[in-house]
Amino acid sequence: MIRLQKYLAECGVASRRASEKLITDGLVTVDGVTVTELGTKVDPAVQKVTCDGKPVVLDQKVWIMLNKPVGVICTSDDPEGRERVLDLVSGVPGRVYTVGRLDVMSEGLILITNDGDLAHRLMHPRHHIEKKYQVWIDRELTPDEIDRMLKGLNCRGEKLKALKVEPLRRIIASQPGYTLTLGEGRNRHIRRMMEVLECKVVRLVRVSVGPLRLEKLRTGEHRELAPSEVEQLRKSVGL
Repeated sequence: MIRLQKYLAECGVASRRASEKLITDGLVTVDGVTVTELGTKVDPAVQKVTCDGKPVVLDQKVWIMLNKPVGVICTSDDPEGRERVLDLVSGVPGRVYTVGRLDVMSEGLILITNDGDLAHRLMHPRHHIEKKYQVWIDRELTPDEIDRMLKGLNCRGEKLKALKVEPLRRIIASQPGYTLTLGEGRNRHIRRMMEVLECKVVRLVRVSVGPLRLEKLRTGEHRELAPSEVEQLRKSVGL
């Protein structure tokens, strides 16, 4: 048995919160009976669920890794009509969405899926999924600044910290680079840390999420995760 709103979300009908509204609005039926009570459980193997008159069927799970280019946004809708991550994987059937976000000027590894349960766990801070970024800035960091980053920098009421800060051998446009490991990802986390230190970010690339590595995937390219990689993700969050 599974909660009805969770089942709707896993089938790609809508997010779990939006699915709750579909239920309370009276648009969902179970075995022909309208259900409006949240928390109702169903057995998809024997019960028929519809939403707005259409059958609800569990989609096959899709997991995609994409190397996001600069200038592409991660939101599903954009009033400005900018290119979206989802436009780069437009051939994927069903409703998919990004696992977290990278800001428009950042690039690198972004995951795309319709697996709501695993995606939610990967984004939840309690699972401490480490993410690694390579960042190039306009000057070298001092040992004191690196120590401050490891202890946590105060930025507009939030404490932003890195688990590791390691220098990179690769230099871009004569600018020094660092690999930063984060245990959580707040909005514009690295850029805001650099703002506190009065450093200008030249380039910012996410190179890993948990056990997954960007490796040789070129900018704008994507590939499906292997079953073994999905299993690694599941193990990383205790599934």
